[in-house]
Amino acid sequence: MNTARIVVLVIALGAGGVAAYLASGFDNKPAPALPVAEKLPTVEVLVAKNDIQLGQAVKPDDLQWQAWPAATASSAFIRRDGRPDAQTQIAGSIARVPLMQGEPIREQKLVRAEGSGFMAAILPSGMRAVSTEISAETGAGGFILPNDRVDIVLTRRLKNPDGNNDGPTGGNDLVLSEVILMNIRVLAIDQAPKEKDGQNAVIGKTVTLELRPDQVAVLSAARQGGTLTLALRSIVDANAIDGTPEDQAIRRPGGVNVIRYGVQARQLTSQK
Repeated sequence: MNTARIVVLVIALGAGGVAAYLASGFDNKPAPALPVAEKLPTVEVLVAKNDIQLGQAVKPDDLQWQAWPAATASSAFIRRDGRPDAQTQIAGSIARVPLMQGEPIREQKLVRAEGSGFMAAILPSGMRAVSTEISAETGAGGFILPNDRVDIVLTRRLKNPDGNNDGPTGGNDLVLSEVILMNIRVLAIDQAPKEKDGQNAVIGKTVTLELRPDQVAVLSAARQGGTLTLALRSIVDANAIDGTPEDQAIRRPGGVNVIRYGVQARQLTSQK
């Protein structure tokens, strides 16, 4: 074996030894330990253990204590350190709105029935529940559901006072329409205070409305004077304040829409 081959063999062996040494990791430093995440302070708050439906009486088994980050715990939440007996204290209350599993319990969403019925328990202070008849034609084809907002239109038919027979309808009676109540909350359709099985239409015969005492009188009088129709409001403006000029004109006392021979005209009676 000549000298050149010996040199090449020595170099190859040396390179292999260096590679093996580096691969063994002998000279590698251990990986730094990961920092331990700081544990956030928590408090125990009362939450719904199961889904609680609108109008359901709450039982102790429907509630449980759950750890909640103290920094995000609202003052409206019920905390265990402040009310350790809250589960039994709240038992028997009625849910004014649906509660989802894991949702913190707040007193504003519950009401003590104290022997009263469900509807009386969920009515806000000062409000009344009044029912009136509807049909598919007067109830937006069944697409009005509980918690929707509606306007109530009164339509009356009056004898033609001038006896004019020149019109295309041969002197037909006058048809008057008037929006008597606006932005009224629907409490129930028939006896259902909520949607069932995700349905998007309910053909009912009776609607229960949430009214103020003065609105109750308006509705009662209107029910005897003509046909009532519910006009469904958009969800976008259901909570808007009705302050537009058009709304103000509609609500002006004595204002009616007169439809004569198919032509609509706005008439405002004189005000004292």
